[in-house]
Amino acid sequence: MLAVVAVLLLALAVPASAAGGKKGVSANPYPGAAGALADVGAKWFYTWAADPQGIAVPGGTEFVPMIWGRDSVTQDQLDRAKASGSTLLAFNEPDLAGQASMSVETALDLWPRLQSTGMRLGAPAVAYGGDVAGGWLDRFLSGAAARGYRVDFIPLHWYGGDFSTAATGQLQSYLQKVPDRYHLPIWLTEYAFIDFSGPSPRYPSSAQQTDFVTRSTAMLEGQSYVERYAWFSLSTSTSPTGLYSGTTPNASGVAYRAR
Repeated sequence: MLAVVAVLLLALAVPASAAGGKKGVSANPYPGAAGALADVGAKWFYTWAADPQGIAVPGGTEFVPMIWGRDSVTQDQLDRAKASGSTLLAFNEPDLAGQASMSVETALDLWPRLQSTGMRLGAPAVAYGGDVAGGWLDRFLSGAAARGYRVDFIPLHWYGGDFSTAATGQLQSYLQKVPDRYHLPIWLTEYAFIDFSGPSPRYPSSAQQTDFVTRSTAMLEGQSYVERYAWFSLSTSTSPTGLYSGTTPNASGVAYRAR
């Protein structure tokens, strides 16, 4: 309990990121990305990198840099991040092989470099188990508190394999457990319908995804502990769950734009 309180007090000591709305999106660079970002009305976006990767940032939209993994913790990347934004995302899915894939101890040892930027700082974004006692995130936050490190908010990822209308409640239940445990605000930095339970990913129909976009965004807007959320992803060239083909929205893109 003392460890959790220490993390909370450290977070409260840092000014909140400039608030401009919750809705965001993850975006790999592609021709038309800037136009799609402007059209969808995203208030913020990120590229899994320390800078916008050549995407022109639309007016009224905030770019949020990321230090993706251990090899990204260089002075050049930290300087790029600091020049690109005021809030820093850290270590993409460190609990997964093939992603940032690092031990809790390694992440903690690297943390002072990220903290030295003076930017508002999110915890590493685990792929799953953010609500699990003794899980990767739990051990990281306990270690950060024990070392006196600062963590300002918790990014989470969620992919639902139940494509029914029950999914929004399942997402809400997962998210709610994390601030209940750590008393820190949440950023949902990746979420969509993808079923990873089989030998290859299974995706929803257009109608299922569009309905979930409408239901989930309404839920997320209503949760005070959710500071920001980002659909995965902007473009169908990144994922079948994408919202735009070039600069043209699909049905899910139209629903996300309406939020």
